[in-house]
Amino acid sequence: MTTTSYKNVTKQITSNLAPLRASVPQVMKSFTEMGKAAIADGALDAKTKELIALAIGVATRCDGCIGFHAKALARLGATKAEVHETLGVAVYMGGGPSAMYAANAVAAFDEFMAETPSNSLPVER
Repeated sequence: MTTTSYKNVTKQITSNLAPLRASVPQVMKSFTEMGKAAIADGALDAKTKELIALAIGVATRCDGCIGFHAKALARLGATKAEVHETLGVAVYMGGGPSAMYAANAVAAFDEFMAETPSNSLPVER
């Protein structure tokens, strides 16, 4: 069981980014806009794109990425089955180290799902 609170990880990173937003506002604004454009519905919906981003976060061993994308997936109504299958692909592509971070991603998703109102959760099939 991980002792990392991904809620705290995302809050801390958000706080730590404040000086960059102040000193290089155009860079940070552009990064934010690029993220919005990349995740926007198109041939793939936003949830599918967030699942891909979570898998990449696992493969690159980025705790912040895992936190932010797990949070987005909880908000977008991803099911545990969808997240777990995505993590299975990440483990397949990244081996043992990805398996360790996939376990962390499960914990992050569960942490953010616990904050999601139960009346908006989709039914798992």
